[in-house]
Amino acid sequence: MARSRDQSTLHNRVLAHVGPAIVAGAYPPGHVLTLEGLERDYGVSRTVAREAVRVLQSMRLVSSRPRVGVTVLDTTQWSVFDPQLIRWRLAGDERSAQLRSLTELRAAVEPPAAAAAALRAEPAQRERLLELSEMMQDLGQRGELDAFMHHDIEFHRLVLEQSGNEMFAGLADVVAEVLAGRAEHHLMPAHPRREALRLHSHVATAVRDGLPQVAESAMRGICAEVVAALDHLDHSVSDGTPHG
Repeated sequence: MARSRDQSTLHNRVLAHVGPAIVAGAYPPGHVLTLEGLERDYGVSRTVAREAVRVLQSMRLVSSRPRVGVTVLDTTQWSVFDPQLIRWRLAGDERSAQLRSLTELRAAVEPPAAAAAALRAEPAQRERLLELSEMMQDLGQRGELDAFMHHDIEFHRLVLEQSGNEMFAGLADVVAEVLAGRAEHHLMPAHPRREALRLHSHVATAVRDGLPQVAESAMRGICAEVVAALDHLDHSVSDGTPHG
């Protein structure tokens, strides 16, 4: 058991270096890695190197063929919805582009999901959504961002899951990574904007009351608020002014 945990730790250490390096372009498409090279560079066993490669293959970052090696794939082949891959991309130089891409995805999915939740959510989940929005209001005003983010992630996950659409629900982890990434990389204001808090409350109330059009409109407002924040961030970076 201890040996299994040690191997898992080791292959995660390899992944923590190789994955972000591929994402950053240090290993461009077509670059060939070898198990021998991974063993040598990271001081790990062949078993650990293989396990790390298997994870990279599952993300479609690499392909592995006998007598060819481990070949880095083009970005068009990556499993872009993989939460770990999203995490690496948000930590890299292309963070702004990744955030914008994911926010556009949210804008396409979350408003209709909110409308569907207003029609299909279970009674207990409707009340939970309202409870979460009230807690977010309180936490946001107090500037308790870690707790706020925890509840925000649950809020959006609940909307997607209660939509009754398994495709929407399948994106819950993706949205969670976007929300967590904004907080982790200090892209959130010290106190969430009042308009954003108000819109979350409107979504929750509309879902509780079974008002799909209102829920959809309010969620669309939340996504638009995020786009505006990204535009502000891009402007701040371009002219050198601080964001926050």
